[in-house]
Amino acid sequence: MSLAVNSRAYLALMKLRVVELLLVSTLPAMVLAQRGIPELQLTLATLVGGLLAAGSANAFNQVMEQDLDLAMGRTSNRPLVVGSISPKAALTFATILAALALGIFWIFTNPLATFLTFSAIAFYVGIYTAVLKRRTPQNIVWGGVAGCMPVLIGWAAVANSLSWSALLLFLVIFFWTPPHFWALAIKYKDDYSRAKIPMLPVVAAENIVTRQMLGHALAMIASSLVLGVIAELPWWYFGLTVSIGGYFVYLVAQLRTGDNLQRSKNAEKIFHGSISYLSVISLVIVLAVLV
Repeated sequence: MSLAVNSRAYLALMKLRVVELLLVSTLPAMVLAQRGIPELQLTLATLVGGLLAAGSANAFNQVMEQDLDLAMGRTSNRPLVVGSISPKAALTFATILAALALGIFWIFTNPLATFLTFSAIAFYVGIYTAVLKRRTPQNIVWGGVAGCMPVLIGWAAVANSLSWSALLLFLVIFFWTPPHFWALAIKYKDDYSRAKIPMLPVVAAENIVTRQMLGHALAMIASSLVLGVIAELPWWYFGLTVSIGGYFVYLVAQLRTGDNLQRSKNAEKIFHGSISYLSVISLVIVLAVLV
């Protein structure tokens, strides 16, 4: 096997497109904690450490879910499924990434940020992957806590403490996660059903799924507004937050219309729209602090 192919396989274990979303939420937390631009070395260490930590968790996840990945068309070409990497090599790779990540946080940040990073990896692997995902339709709600941790990690790296503003930004991501992921689960409902993963769109009626997605989206907007109050952000932050959040709610509401094919298309719009929302709200928070 060529070095290039092997390298691509190891990168695929890290799920870098997912990691990118985690890093998008880390930077605004750091800027908000600093009330300005954090020190470059600290920022780079936190982002690189966060990338390695998330990549490690994703690699552990794929080691533990080879049977699920094989059963789903969406994941049937992952490295462990097609045999481009052995489970032992993947496990070693995941362990090395975790050690590097924790070492970077310990050396360049502080014990609190290091502990939160370890907790995020442990929660994603030991709670979400090992326990929740196969057992409850609320798996992504509580399992999504791991995906919210970069906010707390970024804040702690700068401030060596946590605050109400950090918690509220955490809640924005917490409430954002289920609509984001359930939209994907609607599109790949048959895949999840075949793999016997009880994602909410697989086990619940369509109106229940839509109602829960709307509830989470509204709670997301409310959390972002309270964040603006607590963090004393400028007036235009509130207008932009309501505007982009309102558009996200509009997309979710469209799930109530059309046939199954149209619902699948609308779900895909929500999935991509949620990514845009996270990117824009992160940029808005940064600008609200710096401008």
